[in-house]
Amino acid sequence: MMSPALPCLIAVALLGGDDAPTSVQEGDAGLLPLFDGVSLDGWERFGGRNPEAWRVEDGAIVMDGEGGGWIGTRRDYGDFELRLRFRIVEPGSNSGVYLRAPADTSHISRTGMEIQILDDPHPRYASIQPWQRCGSLYHVAPAEPGHLKPVGEWNDLAIRLEGPRLAILLNGATVVDDRLDQHPELEEEHTGLKRTAGRIGLQCHDGRVEFKDLSVRELGSPRADGG
Repeated sequence: MMSPALPCLIAVALLGGDDAPTSVQEGDAGLLPLFDGVSLDGWERFGGRNPEAWRVEDGAIVMDGEGGGWIGTRRDYGDFELRLRFRIVEPGSNSGVYLRAPADTSHISRTGMEIQILDDPHPRYASIQPWQRCGSLYHVAPAEPGHLKPVGEWNDLAIRLEGPRLAILLNGATVVDDRLDQHPELEEEHTGLKRTAGRIGLQCHDGRVEFKDLSVRELGSPRADGG
């Protein structure tokens, strides 16, 4: 269930111009939990050689180690607002949040979309590309740096995806404000940019990252065809 400690995120208008604004809405109305705090019921594991990489401890989903593939919701989501909290426990850890992902073991950062979770300040990442920073739409839209909390502290992540419009807030700051249809040079490699629905997922890469307070608010009529 949602923790009462999770702060409300104020509405932030994004993507101006002629488009209707994308925003992360204030309060918890319409949010439904994706994680019950005690089990992985409602989640499905895809791929990986190490099922022990995923477990639940102290009210959090724990990604610990390598080779765990990814876990995803058991149904598709099209347009939605996703909220969660995460903390990087082991320095140098690498994980991600998948959006509109196909229910398979393909390269999800391409066939779906990945929001990067990374310990940016770690020395091993001193020469990463801007689109590899925590909060980025991986390989597509770089996140504004400077908003990730130190290792061991909980971060608030809010994602609003509506049609081709994507907004990402990290600890209350807008770090990505993007349109998925404004990257024609990437569409052949990133087929997921044109998907209209898919699973919400968590990636196992390496290190230890914990997730809790995952909830979703659907926008408009849900799609279940995968796009």
